[in-house]
Amino acid sequence: MKKIYSVLVENRSGVLSKLAGLFARRAFNIDSLVVGETDDPSVSCMTIVSSGDAHTLEQIEKQLNKKLDTIKVKTFDEAASISRELMLVKVKYNRSNRRDIMEICGILKAEIVDMCKYQMMIQICDVPERVALLLKMLNSISIVEVARTGTVALQKCHDQEG
Repeated sequence: MKKIYSVLVENRSGVLSKLAGLFARRAFNIDSLVVGETDDPSVSCMTIVSSGDAHTLEQIEKQLNKKLDTIKVKTFDEAASISRELMLVKVKYNRSNRRDIMEICGILKAEIVDMCKYQMMIQICDVPERVALLLKMLNSISIVEVARTGTVALQKCHDQEG
């Protein structure tokens, strides 16, 4: 099972280290971790994707809520959220594979953002599964370098009265 934790924390040094230490001490796995400032510069949002059995995922939420630097913890399943990941991938290309690369980019809605004589850089911003699919599709081509952000997510919108 996977769960997404959206954790609002105080934006100050050492907070990331403390939360990462919590996961390490308890042998909880972090599949993805993204941290960024919110609209309030004194608050950061940590998006943590973790996997485990139901008990482990419940323990993670309890431990996150106990931390002094934690302001608020929201958890949601992948189905109840919109998630995205950004990846830049640099590949070598030649005459024989250039069209294939362009077709893959077209199918997966990836974009060629830079190129020189023998290399091109491709950008994709999509759900984590499609980002992984692009990487898999490009594996047969000579990948030079990859940079991925990890998952960012927000709970889906729903109308509330009052």
